[in-house]
Amino acid sequence: MANTQESKPRVAIITGGARGIGRSCVERLAASGFSIVVNYASNDTEANGAVASVVDQGGKAMAVRADVADEHAIEELFDLTEHTFGGVDVVVHAAGVMFLAPLVELDLDVLDDLLRTNIRGTFVVDQQAARRLRPGGSILNFSSSVIGRVLPTYTAYAASKAAVEAMTFILAHELRGRNITVNAVAPGPTATELFLKGKDEETVARFANAVPLERLGTPTDIAETVAFLTSPAGHWINGQTIRVNGGII
Repeated sequence: MANTQESKPRVAIITGGARGIGRSCVERLAASGFSIVVNYASNDTEANGAVASVVDQGGKAMAVRADVADEHAIEELFDLTEHTFGGVDVVVHAAGVMFLAPLVELDLDVLDDLLRTNIRGTFVVDQQAARRLRPGGSILNFSSSVIGRVLPTYTAYAASKAAVEAMTFILAHELRGRNITVNAVAPGPTATELFLKGKDEETVARFANAVPLERLGTPTDIAETVAFLTSPAGHWINGQTIRVNGGII
């Protein structure tokens, strides 16, 4: 696989890389010549499939299981990446969970689980990334376009993603002088298992019709934006949230 960016391969850790948007990011960055570390939570089969998709195209990849909210596991993830590939240049933090219910009905244990993964997980991953990335690198977090909409049942999820955006903006300024960018992408309705779960055809159609382009996004749509933001061509973009949503309001 040809490296289109630099003579020396760059290295990317992609959390949540076993499926959905994360999987598309794995394949897209591998196509740009990155050596890839696929972080995943539990599904060995899907994670190994993501690795195989890279290796089959001539790239380098490995899968590492780790809970993004466990600081010791994530430290080990970065240690292993550095030992195997020599360093880390890009971290795409795509791992996240979504539980939907009206605020008055959401079980607080469920809320704690959501906040642990989406907020603590982002903090833990970004903390290691900020300590380890080589100059010229990029940290890319995942927010959501639901922040700008008034969608019943999305209160907890939207709140967690608002926290991600705050962390992203502030970390970009904290890394002044390091030549490392920190951005977030905020997908709109995207045809992934996470989004489609529990929705009937009518609901899915309503989301698609709300987009001026009259369709759901695809994981590939999001991965293309991720590839740009983590490339030298996108390095002047910093401290921003890019709403990749087809124009939905």
